Amino acid sequence: MWRIGQLATMTGVSDRTLRHYDSIGLLVPAAVDRATGYRWYGVPELARLERIRGLRRLGLSLRQITDLLDAPDDQLRQALTETVDALRRDIASLTETMAAAEDRLAADTPILPRRSRVAARRLNVRRLRVGHPAELATLCPTPSTVLLTWLTGHPAGGFAAAVATGRGGESLTLPGRDVVRVVVPPGHGVVRAGQDLFDWLHRNRLAVTGPTLEERLVDADGASATVLEVPVRPVAEPAIDA
Repeated sequence: MWRIGQLATMTGVSDRTLRHYDSIGLLVPAAVDRATGYRWYGVPELARLERIRGLRRLGLSLRQITDLLDAPDDQLRQALTETVDALRRDIASLTETMAAAEDRLAADTPILPRRSRVAARRLNVRRLRVGHPAELATLCPTPSTVLLTWLTGHPAGGFAAAVATGRGGESLTLPGRDVVRVVVPPGHGVVRAGQDLFDWLHRNRLAVTGPTLEERLVDADGASATVLEVPVRPVAEPAIDA
């Protein structure tokens, strides 16, 4: 039999951890001296501790180990399958986060695009034909709440646009869609932000599926911000010949 300190030294597990395992009923000592309170452990407890440590290395939580330590092997296999699935999701999420951070470091732009899902939206609009993005300011001398532009990348010539009218004009419904949104950073300029956003879409293999929505928002203090919203879909991977 070994005292708790001896078991801790043998296994590399701290006294505190062993006491915690005892308190939650995961690893109960073989005996406890009533006079001194010393905990004593034998070979069965050593074997149980090593099994606990092995299951911890497989990614199981203490709560799961408490339920599975003495359970049939098929229950353990099911728990491990679920753990592997969760770890794969975590790895995919971390990989996506790392790629986004690397892209931000490589790109000389302050925009921070974000993918989301938006509901359908109905607008009344007046359609325009624009030769260059810089013309939009003169075509819409009064700041519009919503402006739509039919572009799939950097404009190489004229393009279609539409201005929300509130009432009157043509009725236009934008369906529920997957979008990439970005708030234009102060001092960056909407045209430049739009160009940077199209570059970001290209790097992330996303295709534009409808008009870009430019919305100018004003808070109660009169401060304004412009939001760009582009409907997107992933670009299909090219087929590989057998």
